[in-house]
Amino acid sequence: MKKLILSILVLMLSAQAMAVTLKIATATPNGSQWMKDMRAGAAEIKERTEGRVVIKYYGGGVKGDDAKVLGQIRIRQLQGGAFTPSALAAQYSDLNLYGMPLVFDSEAEAAYVRSRMDARLQQGLEDIGFVNFGFATSGFASIMSSTPVRTLDDLKGKRVWVPEGDSISYASMQAMSLNPVTLPLTDVLTGLQTGLIDIVAIPPIAALVLQWHTKVKYITPVPLVYTLGFMAIDKKVFDKIDAADQAIVREVMAKTYQNFDKVNLVDNQGAFDALVRSGIEPTKFDDEEFVKVRDLLLESNLKLGGEGAFTLQLYEEMLGYIDEYRSEHVAVSE
Repeated sequence: MKKLILSILVLMLSAQAMAVTLKIATATPNGSQWMKDMRAGAAEIKERTEGRVVIKYYGGGVKGDDAKVLGQIRIRQLQGGAFTPSALAAQYSDLNLYGMPLVFDSEAEAAYVRSRMDARLQQGLEDIGFVNFGFATSGFASIMSSTPVRTLDDLKGKRVWVPEGDSISYASMQAMSLNPVTLPLTDVLTGLQTGLIDIVAIPPIAALVLQWHTKVKYITPVPLVYTLGFMAIDKKVFDKIDAADQAIVREVMAKTYQNFDKVNLVDNQGAFDALVRSGIEPTKFDDEEFVKVRDLLLESNLKLGGEGAFTLQLYEEMLGYIDEYRSEHVAVSE
C-alpha cells in the first residue's frame, strides 16, 4: 500500500514538474474580441494538455512596450509576446518585407505573396529563438490625421508616428519630408491627445480597438503599409514542453491566428464604416500625387535594401511574385 501511495506521489510530482506556464504580454485590450479569442485558445490548450500547458495573457500593454517585453522574456519573467514585425526586426530584418511601403495594391496580392513566403519568415523567427504560429493581418494602414491629407504637400512637415525600432518606416517618412516621431504603441494615444504627433498610419480596426480614432478628424484610405501581428514564444521554454503537447499548442494557436487573418479583413472594412459614422471625414488621395509618393517610397525601399535593412534578393523575389499575380489577374480580367 505504501509503495502504491509513493508511486502515485511520484507521478503527481512528475506531472507538476512537466507543467509549463507561458506568460505572454500583448497590447490587445482586455475585453476586446481579440483577447477573448486568445483566452479561449488558452483554455482549450489547458484542457487538451490536462493542465500541462497553461497560457496566461497580460493584456492592455500592462507589461510595457516591446523593448520591455523582450527584456522580460530574456530574464524569463515572460515567455512570449504578441508583436508587430518592427519589434523583432533588429534580430531578424526580413520581417520588414511585407510592411515595405506601397509594395502591395490589394490584400489579394499580399495573400498571394504570403502563400509563397510565410513559411520562410516563420522559420527565420525560429532560427533566432522564437516559436511562431503564423501571421495575422489587419489589412492596410490608413492615414489618420488632424488635417486633411490629399497630396504630398499635405504630408510635408507633419509629425508622424513611427513604432519603436521601425527603421524602415522612419526612413520612409523622411523620404516624404515628414517628421517621424518614435513612440511605443502604448504612448500613441497620449501623443495624439497632446499634439506631439499629427498623423498615424494604422488599420481602422486597430484604431478602434486602441481608441486612437477619438483623437483624429480625417482618414485617407491608401494601401500604404500592409500590417501584420504574430505571437513569439521563447523557443528554449517551448522546447521544454512534451512533444505531444507542443503539437496541441501549435494546432490551437495556428487555428487562432488563421481565424484572425481571415476575420480581421472583414472587421477592418466594418471598422472603416464605423469610423465614418462616428464623424471622421474620409478623404481621397489625389491619383497623380499617389504615383509621386509611390515612386519616392519604392526608391527608398531599394536604397534601404542596398544598405542591408533586409535581404534585397528576398525583396526582389517578393516583387516578382507581385508581378506574377498582377500578370495573372490582368489576364483573367481581360
